[in-house]
Amino acid sequence: MDLLENSGSWLSLNEIENARANLPIVYVDAIPVRVDANGEVTEVGLLLRAMPDGSISRAVVSGRVLHKERVRDAIMRHLEKDLGPLAFPKLPASPQPFTVVEYFPDESVTGFHDPRQHAISLAYIVAIEGECAPSQDSLDLIWVSPDAATSPEFEREMVGGQGRLVRMALAHCGLLP
Repeated sequence: MDLLENSGSWLSLNEIENARANLPIVYVDAIPVRVDANGEVTEVGLLLRAMPDGSISRAVVSGRVLHKERVRDAIMRHLEKDLGPLAFPKLPASPQPFTVVEYFPDESVTGFHDPRQHAISLAYIVAIEGECAPSQDSLDLIWVSPDAATSPEFEREMVGGQGRLVRMALAHCGLLP
């Protein structure tokens, strides 16, 4: 049995809209990074995505955890979907998030914003060892230095608080004060 196969666990469009209106939805956020031989972050991968409103923004890998899906499998599914099958992500032995983020329709609540729903996201930093080929909703992927990833320029290109999430991830890795 393929652990990433989740056919039958998707909700219909009406069912997901109803769930989003009444329940917090569980997500995973994954910040793709390249690391050196000492395990220190040398680059951060930022996706370029077309948003539902027609705008373009930078983003981290993100998506829902499906019913009956392990968190580890959700992370791998979204990384493969956005970065391609040859990205070769290295998940930690224990899938413990570096933080938990709450996205709200009202961005004044936490600073993390999703106009569709209240979402709880488990956030991970994931080393990528292979070659990436953005796919699905991802238009492009760039690898930038940690300094560039936290620059005002890139933070302005990210929506929903994801620039802040990248900054939190790099602080967790000891790269920011």
